[in-house]
Amino acid sequence: MPQHESVKSAALLVGAAIVLLLPACSNSTAIRRDGSRGAYRQVAREVQIDPAAKARGTAYTMVQVSQMRLVSGDAAGAASAAESALKAYPQSPEAHSLLGLSLDALGRGKQSGPHHRRAAELAPDRGAFLNNYGIWLCSNGQASASLDWFDRAAAAPGYDTPGAAHANAASCARQSGDAARAAVSARRALDIDRANPVALATLARLAFDAGRGLEARAFVERRLAAGPADADTLLLASQIEKSLGDTAAAERYVQRLRTEFPPNSRPTGTNDD
Repeated sequence: MPQHESVKSAALLVGAAIVLLLPACSNSTAIRRDGSRGAYRQVAREVQIDPAAKARGTAYTMVQVSQMRLVSGDAAGAASAAESALKAYPQSPEAHSLLGLSLDALGRGKQSGPHHRRAAELAPDRGAFLNNYGIWLCSNGQASASLDWFDRAAAAPGYDTPGAAHANAASCARQSGDAARAAVSARRALDIDRANPVALATLARLAFDAGRGLEARAFVERRLAAGPADADTLLLASQIEKSLGDTAAAERYVQRLRTEFPPNSRPTGTNDD
């Protein structure tokens, strides 16, 4: 499993939890006295509908539909609803983000990038949107360019998962060849969440690449304890044990890899060697 896929699986849906604040609508009425009966009667006042507010209201509804469909696994339906939201109100960052996420889920990542970027531009203080655009850049061969977006996400006010952004920065920095930056970002992620799987996997790989086998073993064991294994981690664990001379342990990881991730289920480029 390529490293960028690990980043995506760990953080792709961070931006999917969306809360909109739209102006409330009021149907006002005028109260008039009926002098002939000494009573009051209500007379409806003509309501002027602001076209812009109506467009935002339509977008709000379709964003809600899109989000529910995406969470339920209907990526095509989610994309259609997000497109309807953007047709009504093209400046909706939530609609752009959901369309980007839906296209990613449909395997149309090349088309999702402009929407992730537009969401981040329209809502520069929304950490989830900044993080998602960083993921897109890293997943599409622009690992170095992604780092600034992860930094901005981690610093965004109100962003409740800055550790995810630091961990993503660590993984993508390693991918870009910046081992020093990768280590710093991974440590920052672990300061927030000691069981962050992306950060632990990155530190295990950095230690292994640097020839520090025992340190690599410690980090990969922490990674496997932190959550379900993936093919990349099991492969790395087997390589670490082989480098340390424990062929029996290496073979156990290889057997797990073959059992849990048959070759035809793995991303291209992953093998047992």
